[in-house]
Amino acid sequence: MLSVFIDCGPDDQKLASTLASLVPGAVEGIVREVVLVDRAMGADARKVADHAGCRVIAAEELREAIRTAKGEWLLFLEPGARLMPGWIGAVIDHVETVGAGRSVAPCARFRRAAIDRPGFLRRLRQIRTAMAEGFLVRKSQAIGLSGLSPTLERMAKGVAVTRLDAEIRPAHTARG
Repeated sequence: MLSVFIDCGPDDQKLASTLASLVPGAVEGIVREVVLVDRAMGADARKVADHAGCRVIAAEELREAIRTAKGEWLLFLEPGARLMPGWIGAVIDHVETVGAGRSVAPCARFRRAAIDRPGFLRRLRQIRTAMAEGFLVRKSQAIGLSGLSPTLERMAKGVAVTRLDAEIRPAHTARG
């Protein structure tokens, strides 16, 4: 059902944190594969990827990897982001809603965990990335978006989304 894509740099701790939050989805059969886009991955990050059974691709292979993804839905995450309990049900509900034609926007993002929501003034000054709350997209739409951009971040920008009824701890705030 779901292929997870992560633009991955050298930080093995962040990668391990994100992968750990995906384990329940793999156990439930929701996560079919995890694809790491090599953006200067270090040896330790490669070790984590190998132990977790992730597929590592070069950045220039992104479009082909999206085209051949095992899942019909793709989830883009930043290394260090952690999905909170309840994310599996929210993704399944969204996919079913879109499949039944009841969703205005087929793409979706998670809600930022309450502990990580900035106050009003901080929100005004904050620079947000398109991937901070993850990005769930149909494979067919992702194939089209991948022709326009070489990175997951750029693919996720400017796309209309629905909010999932599940939380994420963004990469820059997620701790222990």
